[in-house]
Amino acid sequence: MKRLLAALCLCSVTAVAHAEISQKFGQYEVHYNALTTDELLPEVARAYKIERSKTRGMVTMSVLKQNQVGVPLPVPARITIYATNLNRQLANITLREVREGSAIYYLGEFRVTPPDTLKFTATVEVEGEPKREMEFSQKFYK
Repeated sequence: MKRLLAALCLCSVTAVAHAEISQKFGQYEVHYNALTTDELLPEVARAYKIERSKTRGMVTMSVLKQNQVGVPLPVPARITIYATNLNRQLANITLREVREGSAIYYLGEFRVTPPDTLKFTATVEVEGEPKREMEFSQKFYK
């Protein structure tokens, strides 16, 4: 499954150019991506039980913490996220946690009507740390 997620991330990064796909908060780094689910390979969508469609979007997030020697390791987090479109319509996105070996990441699906730009606002909570809020935007094309 790690290979499937890696393929998903690589596929989505090459499909849509991102100026930044992570944000740093001290020793933590939050990685994220958003894409339409029709960009997923059929076997990836099937493995994660995701419907492939031009009108379905997916957001992926993971939180990494630098260990004592500087290697980033995944950590569990509580993440809440919502998206607003250009018409200021709001959609809460429910994330599900996926654990595969040492990997921890979060997947959420939402409806999108391309062409549109969604602004995502996420609150990230790691145990023992203050809440962090972050924003990012993603354009979706027909």
